[in-house]
Amino acid sequence: MRRPIAQMSNGELLQHLLGEVAELSSAEQPGSLKSFFSCSSGMLQWKGAVARELVRRWLQEEMEGRNLLSDPAAVKSYLGSSLAKREHETFMVLFLDAQNRLIAAEELFRGTLTQTAVYPREVLKAALRHNAAGVILAHNHPSGATRPSAADRQLTETLRKALALVDISVLDHFIVAGQEVLSFAERGWL
Repeated sequence: MRRPIAQMSNGELLQHLLGEVAELSSAEQPGSLKSFFSCSSGMLQWKGAVARELVRRWLQEEMEGRNLLSDPAAVKSYLGSSLAKREHETFMVLFLDAQNRLIAAEELFRGTLTQTAVYPREVLKAALRHNAAGVILAHNHPSGATRPSAADRQLTETLRKALALVDISVLDHFIVAGQEVLSFAERGWL
């Protein structure tokens, strides 16, 4: 049985991806990355997941050492690659230092198709554990609609208030739905 992709080293992922690339079916449209990443063949589906994980890691490396507020496109790309294909709601937090550079990115909660229970206490504990000065919140909507629910907006406000008590800023909250990524800060909601 294969180890989970997220636990594999970059070398192992590349070996899985490149070691058997020749197995691409001739039925696949030549040169089409979309067909490669989304095909139904078990081996190709595995290779698509491996490739997505490599892209996610590359995007995370690209964000490290940079002021994330000066490059929201990089954050959106990273979050899109991390959350877009999930079949269940996932709540993730990016922990930032005082210069808004990435310290860590963690998936804190996983839910069902339509909801995730998020506990402010656990978000606060994780932020303190990372010694974060700020956070960027993110979650996905498997339904494909980026429009935030009233619960999404209330949760953002609850987390903003709770984290502010210990001088941690909520800098943004992103919702990922398919290829779309919505930013609360860009909409003026934070």
